[in-house]
Amino acid sequence: MHDSFAMIRWSRAGISPGTSGILWSLSVAAEVVVFVVVGRPLLDRICPAGAAMPSAGAGVVRWAVMAETAWLPALALIEPLHGLTFALLHLTCMRLLAQCVPRHLEATALTIYGTVGIGVATALLTFACGPIFERFEAHGFRAMAALCAAALPLARTLREPVAGSR
Repeated sequence: MHDSFAMIRWSRAGISPGTSGILWSLSVAAEVVVFVVVGRPLLDRICPAGAAMPSAGAGVVRWAVMAETAWLPALALIEPLHGLTFALLHLTCMRLLAQCVPRHLEATALTIYGTVGIGVATALLTFACGPIFERFEAHGFRAMAALCAAALPLARTLREPVAGSR
């Protein structure tokens, strides 16, 4: 919902395109920091559930705030959560795939993850979010918060693969 409707949300709230670009840049910068600096050392210290749960929790916070306000300081605080809601979760998925999938199937697994897990899921959610945003406008971001909340119990079940299962 963010990629397709945040700019509309912010524009309707009177936020200029330049300021919206800065907000967007905050989320991208946080993503880069997690990918380049924080992610790998963090994943080396915590289990998959220890990474996926804060990712889902950050999503609940991020989308709940987006649904309720367009106050610029609040948006500036939540946009960097993208580093958790996307980058940390993505790194966790990559780590689990690398540990679970036999080497000769790694490329296939990554293709399926990228195409289905990210591409198809994003397309279907974007398609579904159009009518939600049309009907509920900013409050439609609550649907994203609900999806992240629903992911929390699933994230909690993630475990490192058993040694030798690859």
